[in-house]
Amino acid sequence: MYDPVIGMKGTENNAALVRGAVSNLWRNTLSRIPSVFGRLVYISSLRNSNNGRYEHHGLTLVYGEDQANRALKKSHAETFAEWLTFNLEQQKADLELYISTLPDEPRQVIQTWLKLAPYRNLIPTAVRGVERKVYISDLNVVLELLKNAYAAGDPGRGASRSQ
Repeated sequence: MYDPVIGMKGTENNAALVRGAVSNLWRNTLSRIPSVFGRLVYISSLRNSNNGRYEHHGLTLVYGEDQANRALKKSHAETFAEWLTFNLEQQKADLELYISTLPDEPRQVIQTWLKLAPYRNLIPTAVRGVERKVYISDLNVVLELLKNAYAAGDPGRGASRSQ
């Protein structure tokens, strides 16, 4: 069977190695990140912006460069797909959870994201068309909702983290 991430070379052995690397990544890293959006940020940070390949020292040592790249690419696609299954309310809650883990003030994060749109860099390279548009549209809506919530002074929002 052909998998666009794993490809055809090496077939079963290749697929088994990628599954092992994906499992290793989940067990040792991704399962410790409390939000899906946080996982998306983490995996995206492993993608080299110059060549599009994913780089993870630990996975590369155990599985080799190609298998590590494939495992990370697969995990990125799966995490992105999981985020897209969320409705806006779930996305908002997940994004709030992620933002709560950041050292910066939530209001500042939201304002900056609305200006710079760094979340566009979290999209897997293979994603095109409708999925890309839905993701960007949903993020814009969720960020506007959060901006309004923080601006309205909802309890617990917009307050200094030192309080």
